[in-house]
Amino acid sequence: MSAQIKSVLLLFSWMIITDLAHAQNSFVDYQKSFSRVAKAFNNCEDHLKNQFTEKGLEWPVKQLYIRSFKYNSELQVWVKNSNSDTFSHFKSYKICALAGTMGPKRMEGDYQVPEGFYYINEFNANSTYHLSLGLNYPNPSDKLLSDAMRPGGEIYIHGSCVTVGCIPLTDPMIEELYVLSTFAKAAGQHFIPVHIFSVKYDDKKSIEYLEPLLEKDESFKEFEHKLKKVYDFFNHNKKLPVVAVLPNGEYTFY
Repeated sequence: MSAQIKSVLLLFSWMIITDLAHAQNSFVDYQKSFSRVAKAFNNCEDHLKNQFTEKGLEWPVKQLYIRSFKYNSELQVWVKNSNSDTFSHFKSYKICALAGTMGPKRMEGDYQVPEGFYYINEFNANSTYHLSLGLNYPNPSDKLLSDAMRPGGEIYIHGSCVTVGCIPLTDPMIEELYVLSTFAKAAGQHFIPVHIFSVKYDDKKSIEYLEPLLEKDESFKEFEHKLKKVYDFFNHNKKLPVVAVLPNGEYTFY
């Protein structure tokens, strides 16, 4: 390879790296252009960085996984640095209000928090509920199994600690999660997974609460069985399976 070609390749590689870094910084800078987000960064960025250091984690976060448990009123945040890494538990937040009951969301106005496998598809810096992260409800499964005309929508993880079917946190908590999600997207994670479960399936009290509900509804029992398999897979491997949707709307994974 000639010296001239090597120089061109090195220049091209440098341009790609520079453009990638610029794109990453641009998303963080864009979010910071909103006053609430700028205040959120001022309020918690240093604190989050210190927490990462204390846990031996690399800052800033590169990849996030969020999972939520309705009955347990808990939202967990898991992190890792690359696709080949396993996830490490960073922290958990208390979900401060709950609408509806156990089970999936199936129509507009049922006040249900969805259950299933989602990802963040919106960063709302001017939310009515302080800050909010939108979820892609209805997902492909929901579109097949929910009311065809009125499946509902606009499901968020948000602040202000009120809900009619979303996942509410206190304002300081949503600020932290918003900052973490901003860094993850800036690092190239365009689909931040959010898995929503009825309960923790390895918690005795949770199972004792859920089992009578499952016995009353066979379809709900089958639905929860599919969710539990994904929950168990992650707990065992600390990696996420690939989740797919069958033609009948049921989840499968591999």
